[in-house]
Parts: sequence; structure tokens; C-alpha cells
Amino acid sequence: MSDQSYRPCVLIALLNQDGQVLVGERNDIYKPTWQLPQGGIEIGESTSEAAKREMREEIGTDNATLLKISKRWITYDLPRASRQNWMGNKWIGQKVRATAYLFNGTDANVNINTENPEFRAWRWEELETLPDLIVFFKRDLYRSVVSEFIQIRNQLRTA
Repeated sequence: MSDQSYRPCVLIALLNQDGQVLVGERNDIYKPTWQLPQGGIEIGESTSEAAKREMREEIGTDNATLLKISKRWITYDLPRASRQNWMGNKWIGQKVRATAYLFNGTDANVNINTENPEFRAWRWEELETLPDLIVFFKRDLYRSVVSEFIQIRNQLRTA
């Protein structure tokens, strides 16, 4: 498949002072399904610009400091049944650039009741548990995020 078959996307590992990451429970899936905030990168938008915009759109705040952008893009394919209902069947999946941010606010600053809510609940979670929370087709992506950002988390915990 060509790279154009994948929608450019940013994923945000928003870490609190204790090194936990913010996860949201998706609104559009009936059973409990948790994930990190993520969304498309618009034409002409940098990875960090997209991450800040997605934070505002999904959790109501972008009060965060960039810690790291992943070195490489990671792709995942959507299940075939999901593709037909997703974005007009234009892409087979997403190519993701993961970002790590340090949250500078308080829990009261997080507001998932945004203009177009994507989450029905949110919580702080341990980085290592992410692959077990996510839908099966994103697990390799989340394992990569854990591997790349675990050192940042550990530095936060020893600071």
C-alpha cells in the first residue's frame, strides 16, 4: 500500500507530574474503550500544532509542554468492516506521529465536554497498561509509544 493510503495523525501521551498518561473512554463505541487523544494532522500543520489543537478539541486544554516527538511514523490498518464507515473509505488506516507532553494544569482544567465530545470519561493511567486498554488493531502502536516514552516517564518520577 502507498503511504497516501494512510491518514496523517498525531497521538498525544499527556503525562502528569506523577508520570501517568491521560486516557479517554471513546464516545462512539458501546463497550468501554480507552485511548490517548489523537487526531488528523491538517495540511500545512506541524506535528506539535496538530497535537495542541487536538488537545483543545478533545480535552479542552492545551496547557502542556512538549517533551518529545517520536522519531518515526507508525502505521496501523483499520479493520475492513470499519473502513467503509470511516471518512468515506478514503484511507485504510492512519500513519501516526506520537508526541509526549507534560501537563501543566490541574484535573479541573480537563474538560471532555467539548464542542464535539469524543470521550465520555477520562482518567490518569500507567503508561505500561496502555496496550491492554486499546482496541486490538492499535496495540502495536501503543507498545511503541510505551517503549519510546518510558524513559521520559521514569525521569518525571525521579525528578
